[in-house]
Amino acid sequence: MTQLDARPRAGETARGSAPADGGVREKGLGGNSVGLMGSAVLGISTVAPVYCLTSTLGSTAGEVGVQMPAVFLAGFLPMLLVAFAYRELNKAVPDCGTSFTWTVKAFGPRLGWMCGWGLVIATIIVLSNLAGVATSYFWLLAGELSGSDAVASLDDSKPVHILTCLLLIAVATAISYRGMTATKGLQYTLVALQLVVLAVFVAMAVQKAGSGDFAATSTDFSWSWLNPFAVRSFAAFTAGLSLSIFMFWGWDTCLTANEETTGAEKTPGRAALIAMVVLVGSYLATGIAAQMAVGTGGSGLGLANPDTSDNVFAALAGPVMGPGLGILLFVAVLASAAASLQTTFIPVARTVLAMAAYEALPASYAKVHPKFRTPGRATVVAGVATGVFYTVMTLVSEHVLVDTIYALGLMICFYYALTAFACAWYFRAELTRSVRDLVFKGLFPVVGGILLTAVFGKTLYDMWDPAYGSGSSVLGVGSVFVIGVGLLLLGVVLMEAMRRRAPAFFRGEVLTKETPAFVVDD
Repeated sequence: MTQLDARPRAGETARGSAPADGGVREKGLGGNSVGLMGSAVLGISTVAPVYCLTSTLGSTAGEVGVQMPAVFLAGFLPMLLVAFAYRELNKAVPDCGTSFTWTVKAFGPRLGWMCGWGLVIATIIVLSNLAGVATSYFWLLAGELSGSDAVASLDDSKPVHILTCLLLIAVATAISYRGMTATKGLQYTLVALQLVVLAVFVAMAVQKAGSGDFAATSTDFSWSWLNPFAVRSFAAFTAGLSLSIFMFWGWDTCLTANEETTGAEKTPGRAALIAMVVLVGSYLATGIAAQMAVGTGGSGLGLANPDTSDNVFAALAGPVMGPGLGILLFVAVLASAAASLQTTFIPVARTVLAMAAYEALPASYAKVHPKFRTPGRATVVAGVATGVFYTVMTLVSEHVLVDTIYALGLMICFYYALTAFACAWYFRAELTRSVRDLVFKGLFPVVGGILLTAVFGKTLYDMWDPAYGSGSSVLGVGSVFVIGVGLLLLGVVLMEAMRRRAPAFFRGEVLTKETPAFVVDD
């Protein structure tokens, strides 16, 4: 593809360099560190498929019953459409700031800054949650291996839980600090482990379902499970869809590592699509196999049993895989959470790096480690922020921590939808050039953005109810709503503070809005 080169001249530094076309700047990251497969693995790892499945299979089944596979497909659709937007934008502007950079170039500094804030705060929230889950499974696995309930119960001690959690965060931060090569090697192993264990679980669940004497709730597969219109109510469908969208979040890590990827213009977008296909295939296979084996009922081994729905694999590991192989599911969940904890530092650190490089955040965050060529300070600050956030929330109120996690969906829909609309607007002059441009740069992103905006609005409405989340409220308003909207408003406050400190970015003098003038793709 021949196109207008939006990258700076070689040797230019992040701050103080002469602006390249549109103001896009070199950050000093280690280029050509990751290939197509490595990039796809990073995307899958960040999503954490085994962790997502064990924590949401039960909840989704409780909302939509046997239509769970259909809801997985429905959640996949807007994510796929947005992935096309990311791919097209990355071809034009392969910048590690991704959503932040692209939204600035489409809509201007303020919307772009808020889009970047949405990504950063969502990542900090999920990092703290992943660290907590990894800690719990660490002690659960230790108890299983030692055969000691006393060891497993150590997780119930807040000091032990918090100290273990902080240690895991520190290790994950250190690995991310050392660069993409160290990250890639570890992730190949952890992602392969997750996918192999899921494949074994699926095979054994289908075999048990077909035996006829496994569980009274076992059922035969039906193609009707893939029909989203069979969900009993619209409210149930939207609740399930919200859970499904969360299960796909994180694939965009492929794009935030674009400046460190071989073939920065095309490889990350292709890797994101590969990751999405692997994820939806894993989710469908596991969901269908689990439904066949135990059904979606609310008692016994049923997926919707409230006593086990928040950790399905812990309940099904032994019955489906036996005591020997069952422990592999515990290992896989721990590996999934730990792997995602480590790779989730990639998007937040590189978004902060980009925002600082374009003077939207303090200059100190734009520093790149001279040896590892990573955003060292941004990575460390993200690790510290995660540790502090989790510790404070755990000590103050676990209800607040739970509600903060529920508010995560709001942030995800916010910055994904903005990025999707930014794609259509950025390429608006090209949409009549060809059918391909109209579909991939206009139609798909707009439809994806509209779907996510609808989920954003419905989630916002539901959050107003104090019954949403932990059931707590502030002045009669659901605490999830207060937290979600409060975090977005905090971003507005911080943005105004930065505008006073560094006005050049907010005047559009650093990273400029533009309509591209590309010529025809090869």
